[in-house]
Amino acid sequence: MILIGHYDSPFVRRVAIALRLYELPFEHRAWSVFGDADKIAQFNPLRRVPTLVLDDGEVLIESAAILDALDQMAGEGRALIPARGALRRRVLKVCALGAGLADKAVSLVYERVLHERATPMWIDRCRSQMAGVLDALEAEWAAEPGPWWFGEALTHADIMIACALRFVSEAHAEVFDLSAWPSLKSHSAACEAMEVFQAFQQPFFVSAPARA
Repeated sequence: MILIGHYDSPFVRRVAIALRLYELPFEHRAWSVFGDADKIAQFNPLRRVPTLVLDDGEVLIESAAILDALDQMAGEGRALIPARGALRRRVLKVCALGAGLADKAVSLVYERVLHERATPMWIDRCRSQMAGVLDALEAEWAAEPGPWWFGEALTHADIMIACALRFVSEAHAEVFDLSAWPSLKSHSAACEAMEVFQAFQQPFFVSAPARA
């Protein structure tokens, strides 16, 4: 398999971590959505990451869809999410909140880097949404303390939240100090201490594409 995208993307990183935990070998193509867009387009016309090329040539796009396929490969006994029921829905909800948090954080980066003139209303909306998600996640984690989000076992929810928090704290440190959400900060630290998280990390960096 081939995983395309930089590890400073929370979405690429969550897929890489799952691949390692599932012991599924893969090659990594550190292609940028700006500098390597034409290369990515050979596999994904959206020119987005993560993109995962399976051994048989099938191409998977969008991290949630990729993880759904990887869960099936790993099998129900090893999958990082319950197969069915209310607990599965709870895990998916936290994953969706984490993914939304990361998506808004990425949008703010693009606003800052790509646009010559910022849009205050859009910036305020994104920041408000991000703060709301952080508050909701902080309350949920504090209400059910444990080794991991849903008990004794690491799930996709833990991975998504940790990847999103790292991105937010690096890309928007001047606005979002995780000390304001101590439970989330503690959860992030516990995840980042794991070897598998350390194996797939990259300092945040983005450069705007050259203007014509």
